[in-house]
Amino acid sequence: MTGGAAILIMVALAVAAPAFAALTGHGPIQQFPDTGISATGTPAGPGKTFWLGADELGRDLFIRVLYGARVSLFVGGLATAIGTVLGVSVGLVTGFYGGWIDMALSRIIDAVLAFPFMVLALALAAAAGPGLAVVTGVISFFAWAGTARVVRGQTISVKERDYIDAARSLGASAWRIMFVEILPNLAGPVLVLATLSLPSAIISEATLSFLGLG
Repeated sequence: MTGGAAILIMVALAVAAPAFAALTGHGPIQQFPDTGISATGTPAGPGKTFWLGADELGRDLFIRVLYGARVSLFVGGLATAIGTVLGVSVGLVTGFYGGWIDMALSRIIDAVLAFPFMVLALALAAAAGPGLAVVTGVISFFAWAGTARVVRGQTISVKERDYIDAARSLGASAWRIMFVEILPNLAGPVLVLATLSLPSAIISEATLSFLGLG
């Protein structure tokens, strides 16, 4: 509960970033060389004017952190959502049908898990140019494979239960069994995987931005 409250506070601060910018009168890229930097060239420390201090260009660090959180939460949340939906879909199909479908999709999952993340990110950024869509796409591409592997294993276990046999005997279609009978029973593991993927996506976004690809 404490962790959840901390996350809600962070999200609320990020959403209210424009309000804090208006309150302090400091924009995220606005420079204040007179008040943000001393005569000796030292950035201002935390105080009434700059709540978290200023950087070497005289910009308000508190406002910049809030606006940075907006981008990180958006990219992390979107990439996690895309990766989770894709991973759950592929994992369900792979585990439910088995056979050559399982073999083909499992090899694709293995290839994605084995491919170096940063190499593909650098290649895509060089080809398409840095941007929000490129970062989100790269992170989503690597986020789905781990989820698909776990969902596949859980699906193989759940599909042998008696209530799945009962659904088949009543004439339920394969898609209904997967998404109505099996998927709700995988909500726990999927939720845990999503919560673990979100911070990883944010760290990946920060890494790519640090390298100039964000």
